[in-house]
Amino acid sequence: MKKTTALFILFCLCLPALRANNAETIKQNMIKRLPRIQELKKDGMIGENQQGYLEAVQNNIPAADKELVEAENADRKTVYEAIARQQETTVELVGKLRAKKIFEQAKTGEFLKQEDGSWSKK
Repeated sequence: MKKTTALFILFCLCLPALRANNAETIKQNMIKRLPRIQELKKDGMIGENQQGYLEAVQNNIPAADKELVEAENADRKTVYEAIARQQETTVELVGKLRAKKIFEQAKTGEFLKQEDGSWSKK
């Protein structure tokens, strides 16, 4: 019983470090993906949707790029979830607020998905 309690306390003490480590991993992964994401946006292959996630504009993107988009969206969701917990709000609201910022910062020629589901270039 004491050994289990001690392990539980140790786990609880390490939890913040695990979260910080996870955050750093996510950050590094997002930084590594950024050049390819920017390239795909520039080429009109992907764009940003109203929920704060990447989405394919064209159906013919290579499998490796689809995987890259999925990985980026998974990391974005993890970040949105953490922010939602911290702010005591929903993941959906965090994503929508982030989408607004992304839309404002989008470069000319990048695709943005409108609320009606259509794509437009900035």
